[in-house]
Order: sequence, then structure tokens, then C-alpha cells
Amino acid sequence: MNRVVDEVLPPPIERYSVLGWLKKNLFQNWLSALATLLMIYLFFMAGRAMLTWVVIGAQWEVIATNLQLLMIGQYPRSEVWRLWIALGLMGFFSGLSWGIWIRQRLGATLLVVGMPVIMAFLPFAPPVRLAWVAIGLLTSGGFFLGRRYPQRLHRLATMGWLAFVPLVIVLVRGVGEDARFPTVTTNLWGGLLLTSIIAGIGIALSFPIGVLLAIGRRSGYPIIRAFCVVYIELIRSVPLITVLFMAQTMIPLFMPANVDIDRVVRAILAFTLFSAAYMAENVRGGLQSVPKGQYEAAAAVGLRSSQSMRLIILPQALRSIIPILTASVIGGFRDTSLVLILGLLDLLGIGKAVLAQPAFLGRHIEVYSFLAAVYWLISYAISYIGQIIEERVGVDAKRT
Repeated sequence: MNRVVDEVLPPPIERYSVLGWLKKNLFQNWLSALATLLMIYLFFMAGRAMLTWVVIGAQWEVIATNLQLLMIGQYPRSEVWRLWIALGLMGFFSGLSWGIWIRQRLGATLLVVGMPVIMAFLPFAPPVRLAWVAIGLLTSGGFFLGRRYPQRLHRLATMGWLAFVPLVIVLVRGVGEDARFPTVTTNLWGGLLLTSIIAGIGIALSFPIGVLLAIGRRSGYPIIRAFCVVYIELIRSVPLITVLFMAQTMIPLFMPANVDIDRVVRAILAFTLFSAAYMAENVRGGLQSVPKGQYEAAAAVGLRSSQSMRLIILPQALRSIIPILTASVIGGFRDTSLVLILGLLDLLGIGKAVLAQPAFLGRHIEVYSFLAAVYWLISYAISYIGQIIEERVGVDAKRT
């Protein structure tokens, strides 16, 4: 007969009250209490100095004056309405997706739905405020539709995101010489707009390429396996800036004389090929983590190799590497700042251009603080979405 051993629980005050948690984690003994008080003092002094500088010492006119330049570069003012349409579509699909898949988180939901409304209260021009209000209405409408009809609209949300990137490219670039929808050349793109386009397209394309490379590296065909191994190891052995320079200088050599590939397209291609090699190694690690019994079980029920990979092996592999994929996406977004070396004025490049203005010489701290805040906000949003996906697919549950 097995004897049941009862677990001895701590007193209720340590389990449930704030004081019990503080005593256990921060004031367990005199040394812990001293360290806690010292850290509180240091954080207080640093926070007070930073807050004083942000509110009183900093001269934020440099950001207010150049905010539009930092966001969209030299994009023609008469065509900015296209970017607002793209933001409206992104807001609608974000609200729709949030309502379908992530509606349980009340605080985050209020932030996602209410962020455009919050932006409308900032000191913008009246047309900009109206545009943010419209985006807020689209986001809220998408959220409530997704919350009300999740089963009916989940396919619409998926198809919408798949069509979003090409649709945004059409909106931003235009079509031909039509007076109503003229082409805006990429030399006028800049700031956060250019950073988002390079990062978004590059990451979206590198993921399927990386999956194919990872599968090809484990292929039973020697030629396919050798090609994938050589490609992955070659790309991973050189820094990104080398790939960017090679794309800018070597791609035109392989093109016909009358064909000129845009500089932004070449940067996106280099970024995609570089990210795909690292993505392939991440996926390969996930494939190796799948137990051999899963392969045997798939073969036992009569599935072909391609079917077992698509239906059984690959979903488990991708599920196990969501944290590292999130880190790769964040790293890829930050790496887009290297296009500055190629003469493309992304967010960091526009920041350097702003510092060259005679009226704002010496305002390095304000500009770089703003750029750091933008990079941090976007990276944190990606990380937060990655954590939500982990919880929904049960990554932590799998580990335990």
C-alpha cells in the first residue's frame, strides 16, 4: 500500500499576502534586505535624474519638427494618404486577429484597440488626428467582429495577412504614371517606413525559405543536401554587411544591360537570403528535437515522407522553436539599420540626417533616445506576441 505524503504548505500569509511575498523574496534576511534597499535607492536616484532630464532638460523640438521625416522620410506629402490606408488595413486586421485568437487578455486588448485613440490626443495637426481616430474605429470594429464571429472570420484574417504585404507594396509604390496613383520611387522612402518594409518583407520571405533549407539539409538526396549545407554554412560564415555589399555590387552583373534592380529590392534580397540561413538552422534544431518515434508512427500509418513532414513532424518542430524564432525576428528587425551603410536612409539614417541640420546641432541624446524608444517598443511588441503564441500552443506545457 502506497503511503501518501502530504506537502507541507507555508503559512497563508506567505502564500497569499503582499507582505508575505516581500518577506520571502526581498527581505528574507538582513543581507537580502540591505541589497533590496540599496537597489531601491539606486533605481530611485537614476529614475529621478532621467525623469528630470526628460521633462525639463531635454529639448524635444528636434523630434517634433522632424517627426514626419523620421517616420516616412521624403515621401511626397500629397501621397501620404496611401500610408494612412495601409495603417488602417493593418489596424483592422490586427483588431480582427486579436479578437479571434487573443481576446482573453483584457489589458493588452485595451492597449491594442485604444492605441490609435491615444495617438489622436497627441499634439498633431487636425487631419492627422482624424486619421488616427479612423484607424482606431477600424481597429475596434475588427476586434469586435473577430470576437463575435471567430469561427467564421479566422480564414479571412489569415488570407488578409497573406495579402497584406503585396497590397502595402502597391499602395506605397503606386502603379505606373497614373496621375491618381503615381509611382513613388524608393529613393523617397525613408525612416520607419523603409525600416518596416525591409524588415517585414525580408522576415516574411526568409521563413519559408529557411524551412525548405532545413528540410533539404536532412534530405536523402545527396545533391539537395549538399546544396543546402553549402548555402547555409557559406552565408553564416560572413557578416550581414558583406552580403549587403555583394548584393548591391554583384546582382547587377548577372542582369541584362537594360535591367536595373532597385537598391531597396537588392537590400531586401540580401537581407532575405542572410536571414534564411539562420532561420534554417533554427528549424533544423526543431526537427532534431522531434522524437524518432514520431517518424516511425507516421510511416506506420502509411503516410508518405512529405505528408509526415507536413502534417506531423514540422508542426511539432516549429512549435518547439517559437522562442528562438521570436528572437530571430527581433534581431532581424534591428539588423535593418545596416542598410545605412549602403546609402538607404532608414530610421537610423534619417536620425543622422536630422543631427546634421544647423538648427539642431548637438541634440544627439534626444534623437538617439527617441530612436532607442522606437526600436524598444517594436521589439517589445514582437516579444509579447511571441509569448502569447507560446502560451496558445503550449510550449511551456511541452517542456514540463
